[in-house]
Amino acid sequence: MKKLLIIGLISLMLASCSTRSGHLTGVQGRQVYYPEVPLGMVYIPQGSYIMGQNDEDVPFLHQSISKTVTISAFYMDQTEITNNEYRQFVHWVRDSIARRMIYENIEEDEEADRYLNYQEEYYDEGIMEWVEYESSDRFQNVDKFSLNWDREFSYEDEELVPLLSEMYYPSAQRFYQRKEIDVRKLNFKYFWIDIVEAARKGNVNIIPDGYNNQGIKENLDHRTLRTADDSFTGDKTGQDLDLGNPNKLGQNNAIRGHNNRQRFVIDETINVYPDTLVWVRDFTYSFNDDISKMYFWHPAYDNYPVVGVTWQQARAFNIWRTQLLNGWLESMGEIYVHDFRLPSEAEWERASRGDLDLSPYPWGGPYIRNSAGCFLGNFKPMRGRYAEDGGTQTVKAYSYNPNGFGLYCMAGNVAEWCETAYDESMYEMAHDMNPEYRYNALDWDPPAMKRKVIRGGSWKDIGYYLQNGTRSYEYQDTAKSYIGFRSVATHLGRGGKDFSKEGGEELDQDLQLR
Repeated sequence: MKKLLIIGLISLMLASCSTRSGHLTGVQGRQVYYPEVPLGMVYIPQGSYIMGQNDEDVPFLHQSISKTVTISAFYMDQTEITNNEYRQFVHWVRDSIARRMIYENIEEDEEADRYLNYQEEYYDEGIMEWVEYESSDRFQNVDKFSLNWDREFSYEDEELVPLLSEMYYPSAQRFYQRKEIDVRKLNFKYFWIDIVEAARKGNVNIIPDGYNNQGIKENLDHRTLRTADDSFTGDKTGQDLDLGNPNKLGQNNAIRGHNNRQRFVIDETINVYPDTLVWVRDFTYSFNDDISKMYFWHPAYDNYPVVGVTWQQARAFNIWRTQLLNGWLESMGEIYVHDFRLPSEAEWERASRGDLDLSPYPWGGPYIRNSAGCFLGNFKPMRGRYAEDGGTQTVKAYSYNPNGFGLYCMAGNVAEWCETAYDESMYEMAHDMNPEYRYNALDWDPPAMKRKVIRGGSWKDIGYYLQNGTRSYEYQDTAKSYIGFRSVATHLGRGGKDFSKEGGEELDQDLQLR
């Protein structure tokens, strides 16, 4: 009897600890997510607005129509990316190259290991065995393990100077023998996923009686893709793997997948240093030598918007910024969040309007001066009196008053890259929910296919280009002294106006917060 009682108590305890109930409960023990606004960004709630020109089409371009669109919630940088913020990216690339050179070339294995986040024992997926870390296999180790960013070093360290000598301009190329980093070597390797291509399903070749009544394929061409191969890679486009299963009635669940996921993971290498010569190149018969020499590196311009950055460099910056944040979150035991990216054209206009529908400018009214007669943005006023608005060229990124969302310089200062590919008919063909048009231009595509939208106007533009609805473009491989960018990130969740009620489990349903 006593044994039965003990067995019964043990069974009861085991039953109470079990997560099985026989009912649909979802996966238990999941972490509750509380969103945070990334540092330096503002929250733009979901909303609808009338996208397009709200005033006379002065140049008669006929490229934007008034159209009601709805945009999901997102975060946007409060200011344009500044020289000092972009310099963090440049220095990270520089220091990562230096750390790798030190690790590969320093003499002592024990000292080299301090520059690597290695494991004494790890699972080698190549040979599918647990192996011990071998210090001497440096060229293999540096690809398997990440660099140790907690290991401090000095470029002036006597032991390291010979190892890092290749990072500097050779003596013959130096100016007054100044020892400067060779910016041609500041190359950043990064990855992105071509999710649009991965989503393509393609046309499927369905042949009558392709299977017999036992579910065995009798015609090998049944359910193969009829879509043309990619003109460059030769791969089948889209979902090229048949995961469908037939039954003996001839029915098929028609699931498709990918034979090789790697073809959608795109690796790129790009030089990250901005083109500082744009100040000279952009203006003929104009003296801009001094600002060209000083603008990016001198502390006087730290809080000015970065310029001389191409569309591809801006995209690479956002991928680095994403990995920087998510790498830190992972080290703290937190979960990944949103990717940073360039805004779509529709997102940019939603943010610029500051929740004021049908307003010509980010500050609301139809005028470009306030009641005291002061200009409200940095542009080209009064037939070229550039200094009348307070800045001959660019000004600090947080100049003038912010708009309704708290965003600075959405009009003027520098125009801003958008993710959107430029097409005159985009407004007519785009969806009314999160409208977007993307095109990954090939090197041999005509120039018209390499156009990307820029918005907001700049310090050298007339007032028309400062309007919320004005569209313009520049070529993606072009850098200009009047184009910068700011980042956005999609909000994870419903995206209501009250950010304090986003995330968590306090509400039974989202409709409580209409």
